[in-house]
Amino acid sequence: MTNTLARFAIALMLVPGAAIAAESATFALKSLTPETALKAAQAAMAKCRADGYQVAVAVVDRSGLLHAVVRDRYAGAHTPETAANKAWTAVSFRTNTTDLVKITQPGQPSAGIRNLPRVVAVGGGLKIEVGGSIVAGIGVSGAPGGDSDDVCASAGIKAIADSLEF
Repeated sequence: MTNTLARFAIALMLVPGAAIAAESATFALKSLTPETALKAAQAAMAKCRADGYQVAVAVVDRSGLLHAVVRDRYAGAHTPETAANKAWTAVSFRTNTTDLVKITQPGQPSAGIRNLPRVVAVGGGLKIEVGGSIVAGIGVSGAPGGDSDDVCASAGIKAIADSLEF
């Protein structure tokens, strides 16, 4: 009986190894082209301009690396970095920054996230998704409040929606 249990245990240990060995050693990722990232950034800035706001807009790839950035002529000096960090925060935490505002309030279990470098828990950072996968993030900084930044970022995503594969 002990011998049978030992064989069974060995068989169970080998099953996960066989499943791992059968998996592919590589995988493919989708990312925006620089032209598409720039188109989204320009559309977001155009929306903010139309609403009377001077902003900076940044688009990062799925890893959080800067892909495109535009800054309107009177946007504050802090806005390009803030926009890039909003976009980075959205892709890094796979959550729009407006949602992070709520779950990182003082006293909440995720409040400590606000203390991490580059995290901007203020509205204006949105994920760009294709077929349920995050391909990029867009951040807007300079409008009077995160809700207004969100509206402009959404306009940037809308401007490229037809060219994305859904």
